Amino acid sequence: MNIKESETVELKKSTAGLKEAVISMVAILNKHQRGRIYFGIKNDGIAVGQQGGEAVLREISRAISDHIEPKIYPKIEIRPIQSKPCVLVDFEGHDSPYFAYGRAYVRVGESDKQMTARYLEEQFQNKRYSWERGISQKTLKDVKAGVIRMYMRRANEAGRINFKHANVYDTLQKLGLLSGRKLTNAAEVLFCDPFMLEFQAAIFAGTDKITFLDIRSFKGNLFSLREQAENYVKEHIKWRAEIKSGPRKEIPEIPVEAIREAVGNSLCHRDYANPKGNEVAIFKDRIEIYNPGQFPDEIDPEDFIKGKGHSILRNPLIAETMFRSEDIEKWASGIKRIYEECQKSRVKVDFNRTKTGFVVIFHRPNWEGGEGLEDSGQESREKSREKSREKIIRLIGGNPAITTEEISRVLSLSVAGVEKNIKALKQQKLLRRVGPDKGGHWRVVKRLS
Repeated sequence: MNIKESETVELKKSTAGLKEAVISMVAILNKHQRGRIYFGIKNDGIAVGQQGGEAVLREISRAISDHIEPKIYPKIEIRPIQSKPCVLVDFEGHDSPYFAYGRAYVRVGESDKQMTARYLEEQFQNKRYSWERGISQKTLKDVKAGVIRMYMRRANEAGRINFKHANVYDTLQKLGLLSGRKLTNAAEVLFCDPFMLEFQAAIFAGTDKITFLDIRSFKGNLFSLREQAENYVKEHIKWRAEIKSGPRKEIPEIPVEAIREAVGNSLCHRDYANPKGNEVAIFKDRIEIYNPGQFPDEIDPEDFIKGKGHSILRNPLIAETMFRSEDIEKWASGIKRIYEECQKSRVKVDFNRTKTGFVVIFHRPNWEGGEGLEDSGQESREKSREKSREKIIRLIGGNPAITTEEISRVLSLSVAGVEKNIKALKQQKLLRRVGPDKGGHWRVVKRLS
């Protein structure tokens, strides 16, 4: 096997040239969108091998992850070449300009040249390609006609589409989801079943991912994945019945509309070039909905809660299609809608960036301790609060040095709930703090009768 360097291929004798290899990757991406790097092959094409095994693969992966922006997700593998173990890095990216170690490069022949300011400006001005506009490997025959008919019915009823469904080709063309007669990646995600990625869901026994009670992997088109993930959460959260005047009302611990919005947003705004799937994780104390699409650095989730955020769409084709069928609402309103739904139900929700994506965290109220039951009647609330405070008094009586975090874990109450009850006990002169917050202890002045 004779391998030569070119504008899309770079050879490195070993990982001693790892930094130069990372620069070459960026230079190739900025000109050709895909390429290959070999470690263990000299410039003349003679393989000498790359030692280190799995440790070297991790070293290369870490260098790429830490020093290339925007992120790419290459395939890195050990491959025998000329009977020598070499490392092949197969990479692709369509979000140029790319930067290595803070600088942009472009491939010229077999060399890597730093971009001039003018060239870089042109790259930004011409940055129109997105993953969703790429050509899918699936064809019109793979499109689920029933899914499109159902979609068009909802979109017509919403009044957001002014044409009727005639056939698959015409509808996809009018939705802007075709390139000639070929499907775009967006069309595959929306209307082919299944497309390339999965939605993982799991229930864990505690507050970490050590022991799981159930695990599922959902497949299907985007609309099917959304429905499956939503139903999974609704089936595994707690519900209570409220009986006042009129029919019995079932109330979920987490508002269903907030769950629906979070799942829809996670699918709409994810990074589909990232092979990692969406996730729903149900813990004892919270529910996390994870989206492998990083939140823009220049804005903050808090901006959207205040209504000041401006939407930066990763997948505008997918977002527009979902908007027309009311599967998502007005752009940039998702976080605000989730927050407001949770506020109405007195459920705490967090929006957190991670190194690999974005996660919405719904904190599950402790109904057994009276948390989140403000609408269940005054008498029921008082009984729940009294019961919680009796338990706190007993715990402190047995261990005056116990912390609020320890009380929280024992009683399955939130820390905020424990603090609120302790404050009430102090106001009633039933409990007193002796010494400082750190190093002091509690003293039970009088037990509840």
